[in-house]
Amino acid sequence: MHVRTPEQAAFADAIDAFCRDRTGTRAQRDALTHHGTEAHSPTLYAQMAELGWLGVGLPTEHGGSGGGMSDICLFAERTSYGLAPVGGYITTAVAAGPYAKFGTEAQRETILGGIARGRVEAISISEPGAGSDAAAITCRATRVHGGFVINGQKTWCSNAHFADHLLLVARTNALSSRHEGLTMFCVPAGTPGMEIRGIPTLGGKEVNDVFFTDCFVPENAVVGIVDRAWPQLMSGLNSERLILAASMLGRGRRAFDDALAYVKERKQFGKPVGSFQAIKHRIADLATELDCCELLIYRVAAMADEAPERTLPREASMAKLKTTETAKRVALEGMQMLGGYGYATEYDMESHLRATVISTVYGGTSEIQRDIIGKTFGL
Repeated sequence: MHVRTPEQAAFADAIDAFCRDRTGTRAQRDALTHHGTEAHSPTLYAQMAELGWLGVGLPTEHGGSGGGMSDICLFAERTSYGLAPVGGYITTAVAAGPYAKFGTEAQRETILGGIARGRVEAISISEPGAGSDAAAITCRATRVHGGFVINGQKTWCSNAHFADHLLLVARTNALSSRHEGLTMFCVPAGTPGMEIRGIPTLGGKEVNDVFFTDCFVPENAVVGIVDRAWPQLMSGLNSERLILAASMLGRGRRAFDDALAYVKERKQFGKPVGSFQAIKHRIADLATELDCCELLIYRVAAMADEAPERTLPREASMAKLKTTETAKRVALEGMQMLGGYGYATEYDMESHLRATVISTVYGGTSEIQRDIIGKTFGL
């Protein structure tokens, strides 16, 4: 495993202890998530904010606790391992980047300060006709006196139903090329003309359709430069991929540990099933793959901390591709090792599978990650 600083080791230990105390049992998690139908607990999130953990990676002048991408990844990994229902964290951490890099001082104070205090943020990019092809965005923001009027539909918007603001990417210039003429906007929750409708999913209440009908936002809602959102967006997506990878590393390790504990205890034919060569070799392979993922993630995080201006498209996509596919494999193998119990909701393995199987789709599918990696080699 990668080497943590003493401060990072203490941080990880504190998160682990917090999760054991508050989310260590199924009963505790059910109480926080309405029996697993909600991915985010405002109560638990507020407790983490009080501890100062939600300010990790944010500038101290805006209420953050400093640190960098390595610390953000550590928080995402350990809360995921602890099955803490803080599903709003990843979109919030990803949204923080564009505001910190391109936002006005007022936006940074409102958004970054709010994040440190426990507020959740969301990002709205995908549309019914613009998923992997983000440049195909058609949601329009038309300039009018004093601001912009937004019309169109967004989809697959994680956490929009309880976020404070939506970081929206809309087209402001239809005459520009596909990768130009896009602008980022900060749209507060409850803005007239914005309607949010949940999309039922395998994982419960997580994503939403968002409809804009003559939705007015003032000029100061623009984040960064008008018509220049594409390069801003690209700088943030690579951070998203790395944070998602860290989260799935935590979930993959939890699935592995649950499977390992089971095969050590479950006996068939008079001995633990983990002693059978078929199971033993599976465990060995999965443990090796998870360690590879950890080394990759924190290597890329260290690179980002050393040179924050670098976008690291190849490395971030490699981390996301390798870790999400590995986590999904661990959950699938874990379900096989548990047999019928892996399919039963009494055990967490079916939950691990639901959480990991979608990770190879959101944040850019595994196919898109491979395409990005190939392009960096001139292909």
